[in-house]
This record gives sequence, C-alpha cells and structure tokens, in this order.
Amino acid sequence: MERDALATLNERIKMMAGFNNAMGLGLIAVGVLRPLSEGRIGSVPVFAMWIVAGLAFHGFELYILRYMRKEAVI
Repeated sequence: MERDALATLNERIKMMAGFNNAMGLGLIAVGVLRPLSEGRIGSVPVFAMWIVAGLAFHGFELYILRYMRKEAVI
C-alpha cells in the first residue's frame, strides 16, 4: 500500500504548526505565569519581550498552515 503523499505533507505541516503553537503558549506562560506564581512582577520590557516572542511563534504557526494543500477536483 502506497502512502498518500498529500496526506503525509499535510500532517507534517500540522505537526510543525502545532509545535510552534505550543512554543508560543509556553513562552507566554513563562513570561506571565511564572512571575505571578513567584510573587514578583518583572520589568515591563522583559514582560513584553516574552509576550511578543510568544505571539511571534503563534503568528509563524498561522503562516505555516498556509502551506496545506487540497486534492485537485477532477
């Protein structure tokens, strides 16, 4: 049985997008939840850096999902 090349490509794209989304959520959690749980509020530029990095990973995830393909309709 042959592998469906299109399905394989789409699954790899979804896995890469999911990884980037998880990285973005992790960065936001480190930047927001860690200082709150430790009872200290860091400086605003450091806080903003973590948020921007997390949002950048999330934006990259959306960019990656553009490469998903559909089967050609005959």
